[in-house]
Amino acid sequence: MDADAANISPRNLVILKVRVDNPTASTRELSEILEAEYDISLSHNRINEILRELADSEVFRETIIPDESLFRHYLFRIAFYHPNFAEYWEDCYWSLVEDPHVMMFFNADSDYHWHIVAQFRGDEQMQRWVHEFFKSHGKLIGQFHNTNLHGVHKFQTDAAIFDDILSETEEGQVYLENHEQNGG
Repeated sequence: MDADAANISPRNLVILKVRVDNPTASTRELSEILEAEYDISLSHNRINEILRELADSEVFRETIIPDESLFRHYLFRIAFYHPNFAEYWEDCYWSLVEDPHVMMFFNADSDYHWHIVAQFRGDEQMQRWVHEFFKSHGKLIGQFHNTNLHGVHKFQTDAAIFDDILSETEEGQVYLENHEQNGG
């Protein structure tokens, strides 16, 4: 099921926002924050249920992201050799989706249709991976560009991004006003 902001209540968006802003807080602590900052009164058990429902509905995914100092990060961009696309794209696609080095894999509207953010212990490991990738999927690749991301300065979703969605409804605007009035 795909998450759609129109199908998520503003109250549940606030709960998600508070969870993102306080990822290690207990549900009791979340309950206290919601009451103090947004005038939302729910038991910690109900908050836990709502978070589980949101996760089950694929509104968010819980992911463990290692500290960026453990790995070096790289951006790979792939342009296709179109005569071979129909025959080879799917094998390459699933190979990337299932590869443990690939953190993020997405389409882009440029000559480089696939972009990949990958992590490796160092340049040598990355170079071996690229070599093996070309051996396995070279018939699909028209161009390949690789960039070492030397300094990852920010790697997170900020809770404030949910304010954009909350501001779209009257109920959400009330929660934002409560948050402002309560010193949040």
